[in-house]
Amino acid sequence: MQDNQVKPLQAALHGMDGRTYKTMVIYFQGPCKGAAVVVEDIDAEVDIIDADFPAGKEALEKIREKNLPRPIIVLSREDAKLEGVLFVEKPIRLSAMLAAFTQARSVIESKGLTKPLPVATAEVAETSKGEQEVDSKKQRVDLEERKKTAKHKTAMQLDESGFSNFIGIIPGIDFEDREQVLNASYSPKNYFQGYVLSAVKVAKEKNRMLQLNSNWKPLLIFPHSHEVWLDADDKQLRAFASLEMNKATGTKLTITAVDPASSGAGANLERFQDMDAFVWKLAIWTSKGRYPKAIDINRPIFIKHWPNFTRSLITPHALRITALLINGPRTMLNISEALNVKPQYVFVFVSAAYALGLVGQAERKTDDLLVPPPPAPAKKDSKGLLNKILGKLRASK
Repeated sequence: MQDNQVKPLQAALHGMDGRTYKTMVIYFQGPCKGAAVVVEDIDAEVDIIDADFPAGKEALEKIREKNLPRPIIVLSREDAKLEGVLFVEKPIRLSAMLAAFTQARSVIESKGLTKPLPVATAEVAETSKGEQEVDSKKQRVDLEERKKTAKHKTAMQLDESGFSNFIGIIPGIDFEDREQVLNASYSPKNYFQGYVLSAVKVAKEKNRMLQLNSNWKPLLIFPHSHEVWLDADDKQLRAFASLEMNKATGTKLTITAVDPASSGAGANLERFQDMDAFVWKLAIWTSKGRYPKAIDINRPIFIKHWPNFTRSLITPHALRITALLINGPRTMLNISEALNVKPQYVFVFVSAAYALGLVGQAERKTDDLLVPPPPAPAKKDSKGLLNKILGKLRASK
């Protein structure tokens, strides 16, 4: 998080491979202290392009052709002397990157670019009537997407001090007590999280819009656009997520098919949310620092790939935990010890990643985190040693 209250610069990355993209996400959140965050192109205030990649050069040409007013930052080992762009030499120095951010902010403020700009622009004078209609339709679609403010929110990063206040704590669990830590688990199926995961699975399998009904508020699931719709804010969801269903509702939740036209979601587009980001934060608020009961705390876990931290709520040490698991399976307590962090920070991250299917239990023996056995001592070979000595004597003659 930034030390001051300046809003992070919303940046779209172009022309980078997967590894470089992830590195930049971590770099902005780490060394840059949240001075910028990576967002989708539709939300961006500035374009950042790695011109040393072929895809980066192509992206730069396309962006310049669009002639968008937002600033462009070009990363490269060689300065191409391009006009109208901010150049940062690679390897990137922190001071140079922050200076480019400052210059970009000046451009944004001078041009009054306080809101994300549409990706597409209309070229009415040079298009036919049919092309104008297509362009107009695309602009309407962009506008509808832009109204889905909840879906396009950037990630929020929590530090340790704000963790308990934002996530909540489980009374009766002393995380300083190892025995209590070993039993600090929960069953998602007993909470709203479990019903949401089941409903999402059914919606994807049937490939149709479904509604999850409860005594609280209906949740609409749109598998085609990978979105959910809930007429509630995060504070309300956080409170409901922590309640066990038999105590909160008294009845079982049900799933019904819904006609999109009559769902009522179109009148409240700001209530749309990205499906994965919704499941991620729901698991965090349900976990409150506990781990899913389906995971054996004494056995290693593995992670399939990096979570999408550009949209997901970032819990304390989430990036470090991910980096450690990327290198190989470990037990949750081993992660806690290796990073010298509290176990609840590991548990809450694992709960969110597990809900999205990113984390699994190591099943094979080769998946286990084992300290390799010390090499067996070499057998003394007196004959071999004698031959080596003789060889050296002959060579010295």
